[in-house]
Amino acid sequence: MRRFQVQLYQITLSALGVVGMFLVLLTPGQVKADRFVGQRWARSQQVSIDQIRHDSFEALLKRYVDADGYVNYKAWHASRTDRVQLQNYLKQLSRANPSLAASRHAKIAFWINAYNAVTLEGILQVYPTSSIRNHTAKVVGYNIWKQLKLPVGDREYSLEDIEHKMLRKMNEPRIHFSIVCASIGCPRLRNEAYVASRLESQLADNARDFFSRTQNLQVDVQRRTLRMSAIVNWFGSDFGATKSQQLAYLSKYMPAQALQLARQPNVKVSYLKYNWNLNDQSKR
Repeated sequence: MRRFQVQLYQITLSALGVVGMFLVLLTPGQVKADRFVGQRWARSQQVSIDQIRHDSFEALLKRYVDADGYVNYKAWHASRTDRVQLQNYLKQLSRANPSLAASRHAKIAFWINAYNAVTLEGILQVYPTSSIRNHTAKVVGYNIWKQLKLPVGDREYSLEDIEHKMLRKMNEPRIHFSIVCASIGCPRLRNEAYVASRLESQLADNARDFFSRTQNLQVDVQRRTLRMSAIVNWFGSDFGATKSQQLAYLSKYMPAQALQLARQPNVKVSYLKYNWNLNDQSKR
C-alpha cells in the first residue's frame, strides 16, 4: 500500500509539473484577466435599487431588438453613440447599493436588466461571433460568464453571480424565462426593460411566450410526452421538488393542448437540444 502511495505521489508531482510548464509557456494574452463594465461609486453616491431608472436601456432595446428577441448586433456594434449609451446605463446600475431597502419587484427587475445588459455588452465587445460559447473557456482563456463583472455597490458581480447568487435566491422561477444569454435557445429578449410597476405582467407574458414556441415545447399526444427546453431540466428544482410539482407550476403558462397533457398521470417529459447559436438578426 505504501509503495502504491509513493507511486501515486510521484505521478501527481509529474502531472503538476506538466501543468506548471504549460502555464509558464502561455503568453500573457492567453491568460485572461477579469473584465469590468460599469464603474465604482463612492458610498455617499450610491442609491437604493428603487431609484435606478431603466429608460435608456429600454430605448436601446426598442432600437435593436425585434419582436422575436433577435438582436441587430451589427448595427449596434457600429454605433459609437449607442455603445456608449449602453455603457453609461451599466454605470448607472453600478450606482445601486443592494443593501439599501428596496421593493422586491424593483430588485428582480434590476437584476434581470443587469444580466441582460451585461450579456449584450459582453457580446458587443467580441462581435462578430457566432455563439457566446466561443467565449466561455473552462481552463485557459476568457470566460464571459465568470470574468465579465459589473460593480454594484461595494461588490463585483459576474453573470453567474447575478443568476445564481441574486436572482435564483429570490424564489421567482420565471426569471429563467427572462434572462437571456444571447442564444437562440434562450427565452425571447424583450424589446423593453423590466420595471417594478410592470414586472408581474412581464414575467407572466415571458412564460407564456416561452412555451408558445416549438423550440421550447413540443407536444406528442400519442406518446403522452412533453418535449421541453433544456432550461426546464437544468433548473427543474426551481419550479418544484418533483416532476408533478414542476408540471403543475409550468402548465399554467402552456398552450391548452400541452396543459391537458401535463395534468394527466404518468405523462412523460423529455428535453430538447439547446441551440447555442447567437440570437443575431443578420444570421436568422
